[in-house]
Amino acid sequence: MLSHKDPLPYPPRRVLVAGVSGVGKTTLARRIAAITGGPHTEIDAIFHGPAWTPRPEFLADVHSMVRTGSWTTEWQYDAARPLLAGSADVLVWLDLPFVRVTLPRLLRRTIRRRISREELWNGNIEAPLWTVLTDREHIVLWAIRSRRKYHSAVPGLIHAYPHLTIVRLRSQQEAEAWLAGPLAGAVSAFARDCRGAR
Repeated sequence: MLSHKDPLPYPPRRVLVAGVSGVGKTTLARRIAAITGGPHTEIDAIFHGPAWTPRPEFLADVHSMVRTGSWTTEWQYDAARPLLAGSADVLVWLDLPFVRVTLPRLLRRTIRRRISREELWNGNIEAPLWTVLTDREHIVLWAIRSRRKYHSAVPGLIHAYPHLTIVRLRSQQEAEAWLAGPLAGAVSAFARDCRGAR
């Protein structure tokens, strides 16, 4: 598993971002895609249909995405995770401190989305804030419950998918350093090599 300082062995073309809900996966995935030059597909957008129902086309859409040459998305949804991990070349694990960083981020995002009634995917909006007290699947409760699962799930990928390069980022500072350092460096070196080969 690589750290934020370790050089990448190749410029990534198919990238996954893993982490607990609210950690900032989608924001990081967008920034990675901007550097690599490939498209970012927000996996929540192709999973959720109207009224928060799963879209029946979800797995077909994932299959279509991974067959393309370059993409970045979030490593979510049990049905899609093996396909995504088997097709990606790099997985970035955003493993920020939960109580000090991730939970406050998630609470702020949830409150902001609910107050503004921000439309998310296919007309969905966040549930009323009081449902955190009644809905076991509320995003905040889900994050609290699942916050440790990546500590076993991500290291397990090393043996299950030996082709996959895994990068673990433990702070926002490490994320910034990795984006500007190893990721940008790998992409720039590849571009220079391509120009030199002409």
